[in-house]
Amino acid sequence: MAEQDNDFRRKVSNNEQRKLRARSGKGHNPLRGFAMFGLIGWSVAVPTLLGVTVGLALDHRHAGGRSWTLSLLIAGLLLGCWNAWYWVQKESDKINKENK
Repeated sequence: MAEQDNDFRRKVSNNEQRKLRARSGKGHNPLRGFAMFGLIGWSVAVPTLLGVTVGLALDHRHAGGRSWTLSLLIAGLLLGCWNAWYWVQKESDKINKENK
């Protein structure tokens, strides 16, 4: 029972220390989360729109049975999602490093 109490106290203490560090963090900006949303949104939107633009140009020049617009839209979307995952993972690693 004493061991469970010590575990509980240690967990509460660690959580409290983490919260205090977060509140007193230098350069803490409440708008940082919104900036990250914007970064993730643009990191998906830009490659997708570039894929559509290049695809439309290719479809216009080389009319045929293939749809370059659709193909490059999907490629741009996949690239953008990978890019967003990269940024989220980078921020997650940074937060985990700060917590340790």
